[in-house]
Amino acid sequence: MATLIDPDFRARLRALNEKYAAGVPALMQAIAQANGRCDSEGLRLEPLTQLHRALHAVAGSAATFGFAALGQECRRIEQLVRAMLNAPAQAVADWPAVRAQVEALLAWAARDAGATHFSA
Repeated sequence: MATLIDPDFRARLRALNEKYAAGVPALMQAIAQANGRCDSEGLRLEPLTQLHRALHAVAGSAATFGFAALGQECRRIEQLVRAMLNAPAQAVADWPAVRAQVEALLAWAARDAGATHFSA
């Protein structure tokens, strides 16, 4: 069984973290594309669901690979999008604020997705 002091274990973990870090731009691109679809196609179920899924994917994995703040911010916005999916009549009113938060997330992640604190 591997232990935390096992050098092979640490090397494998470091490699996984580096692989995840290399994939962060693609994850952010998926969020950006889904966000754009919500704007261009309107607040229909499919684009909002795509945005929710993209945010959920990062929220569920980021902390595991050393991106805790990124994961927390994606989780927070994911919950806002879920609320929009659950209350479509309110979604139109909520969308401008949620869009702005997604855009702030994307700008922050482009600067330093591995930062320990989110700052818009």
